[in-house]
Amino acid sequence: MKKIHSDKAPKAIGPYSQAILVNSMLYTSGQIPLNLEGNIVGDNITEQTEQVMKNLKAVLEEAGTNFENTIKTTCFLSDMSNFTGFNEVYSKYFTSNPARSCVAVKELPKQVLVEVEVIALVK
Repeated sequence: MKKIHSDKAPKAIGPYSQAILVNSMLYTSGQIPLNLEGNIVGDNITEQTEQVMKNLKAVLEEAGTNFENTIKTTCFLSDMSNFTGFNEVYSKYFTSNPARSCVAVKELPKQVLVEVEVIALVK
């Protein structure tokens, strides 16, 4: 088991790792739309989702993988009315159409609109 940390993604805001690599499987923690300084990026779902994808890309690359090797995503939205805007951005990055769960939750950390976690293969 190896902890993954990318200096190109925001630090964890709690007692957890950005990701854990076990054999050839990478499990990321949920990424929210924070920049490297820990500030929320974007006021709407598309801007916030773009930042989440930027953060996920940094963590995936640090582990030696990418969006194409993603097996499963779990997506959390603060409001399901953002589903269409979220999908517009999501589909630009996850072109291999991995398995996915997408749910609305009552609240996300720092009152953001979106959080995404990934399980990916590291070849």
